[in-house]
Amino acid sequence: MYQKIIIAGNLGRDPEMRYMPDGTAVTSFSIAVNDGWGDNRRTLWFRVSIWGKRAETANQYLSKGSKVLVEGRMQGDPQTGGPKLWTRQDGTVGSSFEVTASNFTFLSSRGEDSGYDQGDGDADFGSSAIEEDDIPF
Repeated sequence: MYQKIIIAGNLGRDPEMRYMPDGTAVTSFSIAVNDGWGDNRRTLWFRVSIWGKRAETANQYLSKGSKVLVEGRMQGDPQTGGPKLWTRQDGTVGSSFEVTASNFTFLSSRGEDSGYDQGDGDADFGSSAIEEDDIPF
């Protein structure tokens, strides 16, 4: 059996790195991915963990709003097999999609405007218009 997920979006906050007792680096971050258009638009959040040398690189070069493509595998809740469920402070149930990354690709340069709209907490990925001459085929 095999599973793979590929997501592209914006980091919702700066990455957090820690080290395991054996010295292996682990970096965690959240990625916002937009789905739908207009009034049907919603943002899906993925919690991503990446290990080893890639974790150190992610921690060094990624920051809130960075555009990134992540490849990895989903981690289901051990009890349900689905997204991890949790209770919010207001008592409602929330869920999160957990991804263990095997690789990632920078989609924005360090100095580039991230496109992250901090005002309403919604990530805007790829908001610029594409001209017909820019299409490579």
